Amino acid sequence: MSGVLATAVMSTVMLAGDRAGLMPDQPPRRIARAFMPGHRHRPKRGEGVLGAISHFGFGGVCGALFALPWEGRRAPLTVGVGYGLAIWLVSYQGWVPALGILPPISSDRPGRPVVMAAGHVVYGVVLALAVNGLNAALGSRRP
Repeated sequence: MSGVLATAVMSTVMLAGDRAGLMPDQPPRRIARAFMPGHRHRPKRGEGVLGAISHFGFGGVCGALFALPWEGRRAPLTVGVGYGLAIWLVSYQGWVPALGILPPISSDRPGRPVVMAAGHVVYGVVLALAVNGLNAALGSRRP
């Protein structure tokens, strides 16, 4: 749940970057497009919905993995930020360009890396806060 919440908040940063003209064509949409039948770089019907579903699924799974070692303990916000940035680096400097979906961070259009880094920092902060909140709520219910 924490990862899905963090993904939702992160998505608002990405949408704001899109509206500011810094990041047209959202990365989750581009990733979904690449895995759909047909030309991998041409827009396809349903890619927006598939992109959103896969983005929230990926964010949820990453959030669940983050929460495992923090069960019953406070996750430091700095660890959340580092985790969010690590996801960004592994994805956008690693497997996403390796699959030819987007260029690596170092070669991408100027606005996208800034927006994506900010979004992943927000993801990490919200993730740590949500995990801590859930741990506190569950801790108060334990005998």
